[in-house]
Amino acid sequence: MLSYQHAYHAGNPADVHKHALLAWVLDYLAAKDRPLSYIETHAGRGLYDLAGREAVVTGEAAAGVVRLLRRLRPEHPYARAVAAVRARHGPHAYPGSPLIAATLLRPADRLHLAELHPAEHAALVDAMAWRRADIRRTEGLAMARALAPPAPRRGLLLVDPSWEVKADYARIPAVLADIHRRWPVGVILLWYPLLAAAPHAPMLAALAGHFHGRSLRHEVRFAAARPGHGMEGSGVLAVNPPWGMDAAAAEVAALFAA
Repeated sequence: MLSYQHAYHAGNPADVHKHALLAWVLDYLAAKDRPLSYIETHAGRGLYDLAGREAVVTGEAAAGVVRLLRRLRPEHPYARAVAAVRARHGPHAYPGSPLIAATLLRPADRLHLAELHPAEHAALVDAMAWRRADIRRTEGLAMARALAPPAPRRGLLLVDPSWEVKADYARIPAVLADIHRRWPVGVILLWYPLLAAAPHAPMLAALAGHFHGRSLRHEVRFAAARPGHGMEGSGVLAVNPPWGMDAAAAEVAALFAA
């Protein structure tokens, strides 16, 4: 949806959950010599300023990365990615998932990023100027379907909508099943918010039917960042999860349990 801008929510607890798992999977995949493909359907602007007006007015980053990152071991891939971006852009910088991927992956790995919002797309192009990437102002799920299977075939797809378009909940199971059929070796990460009305529940039931025995579902709960904030937690569904991801998810969950 073109009204959504992630700058108000960058670095919130859901970002910590999602990005820590994403960073672990990318680091795991990059440990092998063979190149890989990274595809992201809703890339955002890539780089955020946590001292900026948008982040300060919501206070979500203060409840998220500011509070939680200090609990994470510094050698964790997520902590390494944040540190690398801050070394380049300053202590209040926060990397979105495109910059996390660009930081952790190798020059031979291919990045395909979609962002439909014109201002966010322009900012993403600027943020990624140092790293070769295929950046498109297009609908991300359509791009992912068109690319599947990508070259190289090893790789990861991140699907991270704003969920302001409620039809996405009904649409995504069939889209991901189709992408998986075309690209059965690809890892797929789907992020979804935990809301009181649980609009994600029918979607997850449909996805379970498609990916029974081939997926890992991980959720964390956290307090609202501010009064009236409707998100109660964060969920990630991993299709073709790499070996050891359950232990990596438990490490991330411990940040919130503390």
